[in-house]
Formats: sequence, C-alpha cells, structure tokens
Amino acid sequence: MLDNAERRENHAWWTAQRGASPVVGTAIHDGHAVRPNLLLKMALDEDERLQEEDPFTAETVRDLANHIVVHRSRFEVDLNRARDGAVYLRPEQAWGLQVWQEQPSEAEVAEVLSLHDAYYEMLEGYLRGVEAQYGRFVVLDVHSYNHRRAGPAAPPTAANEAPEVNIGTFSMDRSRWMPVVEAFMAFAADFDFFGRRLDVRENVAFQGRGEQTRFIHERFPKNGCAIAVEFKKIFMDEWTGVPDRQALAALRSLMAASVPVLERALREVA
Repeated sequence: MLDNAERRENHAWWTAQRGASPVVGTAIHDGHAVRPNLLLKMALDEDERLQEEDPFTAETVRDLANHIVVHRSRFEVDLNRARDGAVYLRPEQAWGLQVWQEQPSEAEVAEVLSLHDAYYEMLEGYLRGVEAQYGRFVVLDVHSYNHRRAGPAAPPTAANEAPEVNIGTFSMDRSRWMPVVEAFMAFAADFDFFGRRLDVRENVAFQGRGEQTRFIHERFPKNGCAIAVEFKKIFMDEWTGVPDRQALAALRSLMAASVPVLERALREVA
C-alpha cells in the first residue's frame, strides 16, 4: 500500500527546492511513476523499467540546499533527451527494449511532451533565480548506470571502461569551467569511501551529451556550469533493485561535502 509520500510522487512531476547556495543537484531519472493510461499500453513490467531508471539518485542530492528531483519515469518521458526523442517509440531508442505493447496515440505523446516543455520552462526560471542571486552557478546533473548487463552472475563491465564516478563534460566550455570540474573530480577522487578511494574519470562510460547539460550551457553560456555525474550502480543491485544503504549514505555525504569545494572553485572562474 502506498504511503502519502509515494502518492504525492505518483501525481507530482517533480519536486524543486531552493536554498542559499549557487550549487544545484538534480536527479531527473530517479522517477518511476507512469500515467495510468500509458502504463496499460506498456510491454515492460516494473522491474524491467526500474533496471534502466536511476533509482536512489535523489538520495545523493537530498542534502543540497538546491535540488530538483523528477518523479516521472524516463519510460514516460526522458527529460535528458531532446524533445523529438523524449518518448521511446522504437526499441533502438531504449537499449533495444520493446517498451510498448500498444503504441501511444499522437494525443498521448503530445500530452507527455507538455511535461518536457514544462520542465525546461521551470528549469530555466529556477536557474535564472540562482543566477540573479549568485551570478555563476554549478548544476550537478546526477545519473547512474548499469555495469552488469550480461546478467547478475556474469562478469561486470571491465573496470577500465566503467569508472565508479564518470564525469561528463561534452557540452561545456571546458577551458572556462576547468577550475570547477577539476576541483569536483579531485574532491571525489580523494573522498574516503569505506577506507578506499573511488575511481573518478572524465568522459569514459558517458560524455555528458544529455539534453539537460546542453540546455544549461546554451541558455547560460557564461554563468552556468552543468556537470554530468554518473555513478556506477555500486550502491545497489541493478537486477533486484535492492539498495546498499551504507554506500548510498556515503555518496550522499560526498555530494553534500562537495558544495563548499564547488563554491570556492566558482570564485576562481574568470
């Protein structure tokens, strides 16, 4: 039975919180909810959807004064894709998965895309407010990725191809934002993760080519630094969906502790 928080999230598109900082955390693929009319047409069951979503990423940004968490599933609308590809209508758009047993109608697709429009309208207004208050800002665009696609008992993706923290910087002016990116990477790489250091690399498993970072860099070319942060799913079992609460708590601490580091680095940008 759903509790009140879960009921709210099933109806809400997203939750946005503002606070006193120029650092913003987002978890736009954390959501699992799908409109009932679309759920009836889907071929995928809950577990299949969950495997390609980014569950628990909201936990990693929860302690940031500014954070945005999306509650709708990427299988309803993918806010990190351009508008014309934000609804997965063909298997090649969704890792080869057959998403639909009955294709959504044009009217249903249009209704879903109105959420995409509304999100980016909200995001620009939200960030204009941060910009007005602080001048420059950083968005940590948090995602996660699978590394055991061959099966739960099969070997994982080779470590040289799958850093534990992948930093994506494709769409940014890397030279301008170098102090910010390198400060975050150095901090994450030095973070004490149960007595060891995390493998943090740039543009390896992913390059940060998503729509959200592209949008931010286009709309805020001088003042907005959007860093795509992809956590390998070392904080959960990607096949069962069961979280490792200790690992999640550690990543949450990492993100919260990075805020003053990023605030200092922002002041170094010319």
